[in-house]
Amino acid sequence: MMFVVRRLLLTIPILLLVSILTFSLIHMIPGDPARVILGQEATPEAYQALRTELGLDKPIVVQYFSWLGKVVTGDLGMSITDRIPVSELIKQRLPATVELTIGTFLVAILIAFPAGILAATRRGTWIDYTSTFTALGGMSIPSFWLAMMMIIYFAVENQWLPSSGYVSFFENPTQNLMAMVLPCVATGLRESAVLMRMLRSSLLDVVNMDFIRTAKAKGLNEARTILGHALRNAMVPVVTTSGLMIAGLLGGLVITESIFSIPGFGRLIVESVFKRDYVTVQGAILVSAVLVVIVNLAVDILYAVIDPRIKSGKGAGE
Repeated sequence: MMFVVRRLLLTIPILLLVSILTFSLIHMIPGDPARVILGQEATPEAYQALRTELGLDKPIVVQYFSWLGKVVTGDLGMSITDRIPVSELIKQRLPATVELTIGTFLVAILIAFPAGILAATRRGTWIDYTSTFTALGGMSIPSFWLAMMMIIYFAVENQWLPSSGYVSFFENPTQNLMAMVLPCVATGLRESAVLMRMLRSSLLDVVNMDFIRTAKAKGLNEARTILGHALRNAMVPVVTTSGLMIAGLLGGLVITESIFSIPGFGRLIVESVFKRDYVTVQGAILVSAVLVVIVNLAVDILYAVIDPRIKSGKGAGE
């Protein structure tokens, strides 16, 4: 419990730093942000009204603490172009991205774990070479190209799955799952290659350790030795990679969302940038950064569950 409390306390300064960087975003725009948003043709009245709305007529320290006070209560400001609360916009877009991230990660795990374990336990055989070659191919193929090929084959030529038409899971579960198959598989195949390579490498390090040889000497079969002893000790680098992968997916699925017409979080940020809706961009980036901090916190806690030595501060290698 103390380990979790320490990690939670460590996130406070990180979140404060994130808030400062996010708040500074609007002030990093060359020139006056209100003038950039409205353009040079705006009337002085409109210009002054926007400066007042954004709070730019106040000292910057006052602006920051005023903004931070609102953020703590969930008020991320009003979208300049859509004229609705930014928190509402994020609430509308985030579930699709979270669902896509979870689906992508599940596809990656379902492929990476069997392939990685087989490659490590059959090192030097055709299974190992085939898995390694496939993983390298998967890492080399761009996700957008694979997505286009899958749309042509599965949606256009055979009409087995829809190429677009996202519907919330709570509105129509069947249609939702049908629409998410292609984007999850198209993105998950590449991610599975990364996870498979990491798991294979980590398992090869562990299977040569003394405690694995001892387990085999006691008569444990290969499946129990790998699944019961080696896999858990090989999971720390895999969990690290998984955490980075999930954090990257939460903010980096804009290409997949665009190809499959999914109204997700990444598209919201890109659309807001093009519309110069900096209040929405500011709020979306803050939420994205907080999600990354939460994922990293979850990974830290998972480390302690996998290897209790990390919880005591001794480290995995001691």
